[in-house]
Amino acid sequence: QVQVVESGGGLVQSGGSLRLSCTASGPKFSVYSMAWFRQAPGKEREFIGAIHWNNDPTAYADSVKGRFTVSRDAAQNNVYLQMNSLKPEDAAVYYCATKSQPFTWSSSYTTVNDWTFWGQGTQVTVSS
Repeated sequence: QVQVVESGGGLVQSGGSLRLSCTASGPKFSVYSMAWFRQAPGKEREFIGAIHWNNDPTAYADSVKGRFTVSRDAAQNNVYLQMNSLKPEDAAVYYCATKSQPFTWSSSYTTVNDWTFWGQGTQVTVSS
């Protein structure tokens, strides 16, 4: 069973920064890629960013490009989401996801169905 655990959420003022962490673990589980999504109340879960584990390229949603950065610590199976210049509309529950299949950028990666294992989410609140 693969476990995915996020941490680092909290309350931050508009314009501030926050760093989320996520770790994935499980017997015989190898990380090929990890992704971040978020879900605001009454809205669908939306893609934020993803990272390829082997050669470390990343991809971002237009709404966060230039403000958010996804990085990873491959040795620890950890992925991070550095969020800068936060806006009230960034407030949401942030989820980390991964899957056991090898990952290529030519495959779909921006929908919920593209990812298999999910964390419980961590709340980010941005005050105006």
